[in-house]
Amino acid sequence: MDYFFTEEQQMMVDTAREIAVKKIVPVRAKYDEEQQFPHDVFKAIADADLCGVYIPEEYGGCAGDTGIMNMCLVTEELSKACGGISLSFAGTALGTLPIMIAGSDEQKKRWLPGIATGTLAAFGITESDAGSDAGSMRTTATKDGDDYILNGSKLFITNGGEAEIYSVFAMTDKTKGARGASCFVLEKGMPGFTFGKKEDKMGIRASATRELVFQDCRVPAANRLGREGSGFMTAMKTFDNSRPGVGAQALGIAAGALDLAVDYARTRRQFGQPIIANQGLQWMLADMAMQVEAARALIYATARWIDSGASRPTMASAMSKCFASDVAMKVSIDAIQVFGGVGYTKEYPIEKYARDAKITQIYEGTNQIQRNEIALALIKEAARK
Repeated sequence: MDYFFTEEQQMMVDTAREIAVKKIVPVRAKYDEEQQFPHDVFKAIADADLCGVYIPEEYGGCAGDTGIMNMCLVTEELSKACGGISLSFAGTALGTLPIMIAGSDEQKKRWLPGIATGTLAAFGITESDAGSDAGSMRTTATKDGDDYILNGSKLFITNGGEAEIYSVFAMTDKTKGARGASCFVLEKGMPGFTFGKKEDKMGIRASATRELVFQDCRVPAANRLGREGSGFMTAMKTFDNSRPGVGAQALGIAAGALDLAVDYARTRRQFGQPIIANQGLQWMLADMAMQVEAARALIYATARWIDSGASRPTMASAMSKCFASDVAMKVSIDAIQVFGGVGYTKEYPIEKYARDAKITQIYEGTNQIQRNEIALALIKEAARK
C-alpha cells in the first residue's frame, strides 16, 4: 500500500533497506550464533545518518515533525533482516526518549548530538521484582549535596554494557511509591556503575542484554531529568512513544518472514509443481499478508498521531505494540510451516524469525499489560460519555 511517505522518509526507508540487505543479511546467522554485538552494522547505520531520524534538528538530528514515524520506518526495515541487530538502533531510541521528553535544553544539547551521530544509548527500569510493576523498583537514589548516590541493579537491559549513555530510573522517595521515582542519565565509566550478567537468550541474540549494577554510584544532580519524583511519568510517556517502535520491530520480523515464505514456496516443488500452487498454502500466505498489512497500518497511524501531538496516545500505542507482536509470532510460526521440516533447522534463517519474534510480546510491557491498558482506556472513555 502507498502510505504517502515524504521524499525524506522514502530515502530513509531505501537507505535502511540497503543496509539490511548488504550489511545485515550476510552476518545475521554468525552474530546470532556467537551472540556478537553488531558494532560494525551500527556504524554503517550511523554513517548513513539514520541515528538522528527521531531527534530534532536543533540537537543534531533530522526528525522534522515526523520523528516517531521515522523511527518506526527505519526499525521496520532493519528488522526485516534481523530483529536482534535492529535493536542496536531501536534500543538506542528507547534510551534517548526520556532525554527528549524530560530533559532541559541544556541536557538535550549535552547528550542528543552525540546520539544523533552514533552514540549508543540504553533504558534502565526493569528489576528482578519490578518488571510490569515498575512502581516496585528497589534501586535508590539518595541526595548527597549536589549529587545523588545510586544503589541497586537493573535487569534485562537492551544495549547493556555496549551503550555509553543510560536513562536509569531510581527511587528518590520510597514512601511515595511510583511518585517517588526519578530519572537520571548515567554515562558508562562512572565510578560505582558496572555491568553484571549478560543473558544467554532464546532470540535477539545479536543484541546485548545485560544487568546494570550500581554500588554507591555518584551521579550529579545536573543529570536528573525533570523534577524529583517525576520519573514514573517520564517512563510512561516514554512507553507511549516507544511502543510503536516495538511494534515496528515485530512488523519487520513478520514482513521478513512472509517474504522468505513466499520466495521458498515459489521454488520448492512437490508433486511436479511449486508448492505455492496449492490453494491451502495460498490461503496461509494470504492470511499472513493481511495480518502484516493490518499491523503496518495500525503502527503508522499511531506513529503519525504521536507526531501530531494531538493527545496522549496510550491506548493506540498499546494496541500497535500488542497487535503487531502477536502478528509477528503467528506469521513467523506459519512461515516455518510453509518451509516444512527444513524450516525447523538452522540451515534456513526462518527459525530465527520465530525466536526473535517472541520477545516482542514480552518487553516494554507484556501483551497482557497492553490489554490492561487498552481496557482501562475503554473504561475511562465510556465513563466520559
